[in-house]
Amino acid sequence: MKNERANRRMMTRLSIFAVAMFGFGFALVPFYEKICEVTGINSLIKPAAAVENTQIDKSRWVTLEFDSNAHGLQWDFKPVQRSVRVHPGEMVQIEYDVRNNGDHAIVGQAIPSYGPKHSAPFVKKLECFCFKQQPLQAGESKRMPVQFVIDSTLPADVSTITLSYTFFEVKGASTAPIKSGGQG
Repeated sequence: MKNERANRRMMTRLSIFAVAMFGFGFALVPFYEKICEVTGINSLIKPAAAVENTQIDKSRWVTLEFDSNAHGLQWDFKPVQRSVRVHPGEMVQIEYDVRNNGDHAIVGQAIPSYGPKHSAPFVKKLECFCFKQQPLQAGESKRMPVQFVIDSTLPADVSTITLSYTFFEVKGASTAPIKSGGQG
């Protein structure tokens, strides 16, 4: 009987201790939020405003014009948008549509050119279909992205840049059937 009473007392104490620990852990959340609010560290209540990209020159605009050619290929090749207007330093993504109208597979490679020519170093491409050879089966169509940034140090006298791509056939390249699921 004495052991039973001691066990009950111990169980009551442990239960009270467990409830107190749960309450303490629960009370730490608002306490932590208050400390963060006061100190300004990792505030959960008032998240910091979105970080603004300071490399974007919002004081000026640059018009980008897009051109396309398929030299000696039976391909339809054109930009989805003919032009966009952006701030220097702003990331841009545009797309080109291409279709092989021929009766056999062809591998092409796009070569970029810029107008004015001195603007080329200021076009920083992050992703471009021109980085790789593009195989197209007969009748196949693709949408190909170009992602780039116009460097904010672009000379002020340049307000329009023309980006032109010309596709050429890559002679001797493998035109084995392409497995689906990837975009070149």
